[in-house]
Amino acid sequence: MKRLLLILTIIGLSYAFAQSKSILSISAGVAIFLLGMLSLEEGFRFFTGGLLDKFLKKFTNNVYKSVIFGAVTTTLMQSSGLVSVIAISFISAGLIGLSQGIGIVLGANIGTTTGAWLIAGFGLKISIATYAMPMLVFGTLFIFQSSRRLKGLGYVLTGLGFSFLGIAYMKEGFEAFKETIDLTQYSIEGFKGILIFTAIGIGATIIMQSSHATLVLILTALAASQITYENAIALTIGANMGTTITAVIGALGASFDGKKLAGAHFIINISTALLVIGFVPFFINMIEFTAPFLGIAHDDYALKLALYHTYFNLLCVAIFAPLVDKMVMLLNYVFVQKKLEASEMDDVMYINDLALDFPDTAQIVLLKETKHLFTNVFEIIAKGLSIYKEDIFSGMEIEDIIKLRHKALHVNMDEFYEKRIKDIYGKIITFTILAQGKFSEDANKKLIPIKNANIRIVEAFKAAKHMQKNMLVYIESDNEFIKNEYNHIRKNLIKQLRNMQLILNTNEEDVAILLLSKLKLDVQKYDIAANKSLDNLIRTNKITYAMATSLMNDTTYAYTIAFELAEVANILFIHEDDDLKEGREALLLNENEVDDMANNPNTRKSA
Repeated sequence: MKRLLLILTIIGLSYAFAQSKSILSISAGVAIFLLGMLSLEEGFRFFTGGLLDKFLKKFTNNVYKSVIFGAVTTTLMQSSGLVSVIAISFISAGLIGLSQGIGIVLGANIGTTTGAWLIAGFGLKISIATYAMPMLVFGTLFIFQSSRRLKGLGYVLTGLGFSFLGIAYMKEGFEAFKETIDLTQYSIEGFKGILIFTAIGIGATIIMQSSHATLVLILTALAASQITYENAIALTIGANMGTTITAVIGALGASFDGKKLAGAHFIINISTALLVIGFVPFFINMIEFTAPFLGIAHDDYALKLALYHTYFNLLCVAIFAPLVDKMVMLLNYVFVQKKLEASEMDDVMYINDLALDFPDTAQIVLLKETKHLFTNVFEIIAKGLSIYKEDIFSGMEIEDIIKLRHKALHVNMDEFYEKRIKDIYGKIITFTILAQGKFSEDANKKLIPIKNANIRIVEAFKAAKHMQKNMLVYIESDNEFIKNEYNHIRKNLIKQLRNMQLILNTNEEDVAILLLSKLKLDVQKYDIAANKSLDNLIRTNKITYAMATSLMNDTTYAYTIAFELAEVANILFIHEDDDLKEGREALLLNENEVDDMANNPNTRKSA
């Protein structure tokens, strides 16, 4: 169906181009302008990696700061679409909250007005193509440089150059129309005209996927007197409504909270547009009254439209900024995430397509998804020890847990893997590979250790699966010696799992560093002590050779579980905050220090 529509569009445009050079000029102008917007967005992406995280945390800690942030970034980037993508990406990654994201969207609406003022006051009154040419030349020169910053600057310059050139072509096309066709003869007055042209504005924005491009088209047509002032206002209302459709489409690949922000964007723009539709004559009178105070000439309808666009978006902020908290409550009530049943397939919670737009969001969602996978594996390892994860979280003494859970807990490890691990693990690895192919070497250095953490998590699960078979048999054995040894394995792993959970949940850095160092040391000390215990049991014939073989293997599996998960806790702790990464690495015990302490007789006494 899409291919058929594309073919029909190509045929229709080809026929129109053959009939009118003006239509060709306008269409070429739109195409070049859209190409410029894409290039501009690509350029700004080169400057976002590694900076947005810090910038957002500092400047969006309340709604009104978020509004200013959205307005400033949209003014600089001249793309409310890119700013919306940034907001959705960072909400999906958990770097900002929903209320902050709504503030950014409100600010982005204000930021779009600056583009309208620049085009109406500057772009349509001079030969803007003259400025486009050097921008394209220097921009192309910079794009071919190896420096990331220069390459980004090159894309920004070519983006501006193409945008200016596109405006020039649209302006020429509409000026040429005057000689053959007067499009104002198709104008429709009154409320009927407002509704029809609003619908046209919605359609144009959906097709071009850019309200900014629609607005430029409206301004150039208005400046060439090819549409009436009232119809231009209706088209602008439609553009503001249409841009929410593109935001909703863009949020389809976002997380649950990202979808909430798209819903908020839809509510804000649609509600304001519906309110304004009924009061267009009032706005026209208000513009006529205020325009002289701003030095706008009576017949300068392009600047008057820019003024209307400003009023519209200021009204958005005035209505919804005080209601952000209530809107968040409404969205949380409407968008309720389905609770996963034990029998259902689990899936990724944080990884989404938009997270691949920026290195910051890619790293954050990868960390969050790794913790999600860790939580699932944590649960199955606990069950493999014939206990529950709630036992580990509880304040019970470990000896009491062992006494309480003295019966074997049968659980299908393979089924759990298929439902709660396999898909998540596969998507994490796929996401990391895609991110590695997209970002710089410096960004990849942060992603690779997190990917390795996931590999270690799955290795720990495999070890738990192998150990479970004998665990089910020997924790209910009549042989007290083998039973005690397996309970000793359980005790040590419970202690390790409890410490890991504390490390990942504590906000006190000193506590986490102390626990991590202790975790590594306990793993090594336990391995040494377990081997000595096994040797003693074999020499004194307290267990059979079959029991000894099983215990030997399972001690190795237990060590693997403890070691791999200790490394996972270490990686997640170090990479959770880039600003603290180097300091945390320096404070943690390294491998040689752990070995020395584990083999020190004074430290072995506590094993």
